Amino acid sequence: MLYDLNLHMGYVYDVPASGARHVIRLLPLSLPDRQRLIAGSVSVSPNADEKTTFVDFFGQQATSVLVRAPHERFDIRMQARVQVEAQPLTADFSPELAQLKEQLAALWSVEPDSPHHFAGVSPRLPEEPLIAAYAQEILTPGQTVREIATALCARIHSDFTYDGEATTVDTTAREAFRLKRGVCQDFAHIMIVALRSLGIPAGYVSGFLRTLPPPGKERLEGADAMHAWVRVWCGETMGYIELDPTNNMPAGSDHIVVGYGRDYSDVAPVIGVLKGYGNQKVIQAVDVVPVK
Repeated sequence: MLYDLNLHMGYVYDVPASGARHVIRLLPLSLPDRQRLIAGSVSVSPNADEKTTFVDFFGQQATSVLVRAPHERFDIRMQARVQVEAQPLTADFSPELAQLKEQLAALWSVEPDSPHHFAGVSPRLPEEPLIAAYAQEILTPGQTVREIATALCARIHSDFTYDGEATTVDTTAREAFRLKRGVCQDFAHIMIVALRSLGIPAGYVSGFLRTLPPPGKERLEGADAMHAWVRVWCGETMGYIELDPTNNMPAGSDHIVVGYGRDYSDVAPVIGVLKGYGNQKVIQAVDVVPVK
């Protein structure tokens, strides 16, 4: 599938900010045999006094901007064209859990793609005994790692309710687990903690998901959104698979990858600091449009 992406993120301040520095991670990745960024750009308003682009540890392009002048709002716009290839269904070559642990112990690589980075706790995801116990409940003898991950994805989809008002970007996995409600970020975090508690390396995927309007309805501009799902290491032979617990499905040609990380903190679309006080209003609109 060929897509055109348009994103607008805006921050409107009660009191003008007297200066700000932000790091922006919004451009889709280019991934061999999976996804190709054909063209893309990130712009901000007001214009940045300093702007640099760099690639972070996990290979995601980031843009750092500094705005010195006072400003009442800050707007970010991203435009991109990206080609996404459908991933073929493959046989399950993942090992059983005990064998996976042996393969992980024998792996010495600490390259960005190494599963060691996704096996332990991370900044936003400490150990959570309640989630670990929840994960243990799905285990049955003879399961492969992919079967475990798929079963956990389905159970989270069944047990949790999507509710955009129940949580915030700062809600912990423990809080979302107790609520049994949340959004894609919460479901991805819960699934990652559960998999890691079993010894299965798992990471966070940030990206976009094309959404389809209800039958007979026109597609609304800005109705798409940023999305999150889970990357699971299924052993040396099979490598990584990606599962979407919000929709109980493997990531497919409608899933557009922006970045990989240990949790949300590694791939947050915007992080930074500003000089000011008072509240702010956040605006976000995303269009994921197939190119005919």
